[in-house]
Amino acid sequence: MSRIFSGIQPSGSLHIGNYLGAVKNWVDLQNKYESFFCVVDYHAITLPYRPADLRARTTDMALSLLAAGLDPEKCTLFVQSMVPEHTELAWIFNTLTPLGELERQTQFKDKASREESVPAGLLNYPVLQAADILLYRAELVPVGEDQLQHLELSREIARKWNARFDVEGGFFPEPKGLLTPTRRIMGLDGQAKMSKSLGNTVDLLEPPESIWEKLRPAVTDPKRVRRTDPGTPEVCNIYHLHKAFSPPATVEHVAVQCSTAGWGCIDCKRVLHASMEKELAPIRARAVEVAANPERVTEILSDGAEHARAVAHETMVEVKDKMGLR
Repeated sequence: MSRIFSGIQPSGSLHIGNYLGAVKNWVDLQNKYESFFCVVDYHAITLPYRPADLRARTTDMALSLLAAGLDPEKCTLFVQSMVPEHTELAWIFNTLTPLGELERQTQFKDKASREESVPAGLLNYPVLQAADILLYRAELVPVGEDQLQHLELSREIARKWNARFDVEGGFFPEPKGLLTPTRRIMGLDGQAKMSKSLGNTVDLLEPPESIWEKLRPAVTDPKRVRRTDPGTPEVCNIYHLHKAFSPPATVEHVAVQCSTAGWGCIDCKRVLHASMEKELAPIRARAVEVAANPERVTEILSDGAEHARAVAHETMVEVKDKMGLR
């Protein structure tokens, strides 16, 4: 089986943007590939945080991933900081990566523009990301479109290292992107990508009443001022959520009802809420089961880290040998 790697920051429990944009796809991919999925807590410390909060968020994220359907019998689920080879390989890659390449990264420029003092870790973030992937010699990486630039840097780093140190050639594969079926998920404000920091999310484990309270005022087609105004489904964020949660027949019906003013936006949102509940209710039920046995979560992460360390150790033995390191 081909090997894949993907990671997610420990932001606490998942929101539906994380779920639709990444994790739902992971659940499917674990049946097709040798899969490594990682809670990337080293990436999370590039910005200020409280240690107790980070621990809690890491645990909550692992719980959410298991509730969403990741199966430790089918994939390797672990926490990044439990495998020290990640940062070891990142330092090695830092010695090969041109400064200009890092400074040109779009996400670095965006995040750095908001900081008075820019930590070096923010600049080197994509180098650690390359180490995450290449440590397991992953051939495929499930990503969203916003991560393609970082993935291309991972491919370049693999090429540079292979060219300098791998006489036989091809030790590190050049990982290819596996674009997620659901692309960019907009927040309920309809203005920006779904993000907890912007307060425009729906939590994967929220109770149905709370989800409805968020859906009801959510932004729709701005041109639908009155109920009798026909709308344009493709510009409405609620319609795109229907495409993610509702069956195709319902999506088609929604498009017709919207474009002909057959129903109002509240009617559309009620149908969406029902579709979401059908998918999210079983996830909430699994989360209750997982949370009732925290020792099992610890065991899963420990077993996952043990397997990941074994693979990572093999990689680093080869890397050090080829580089003349002891």
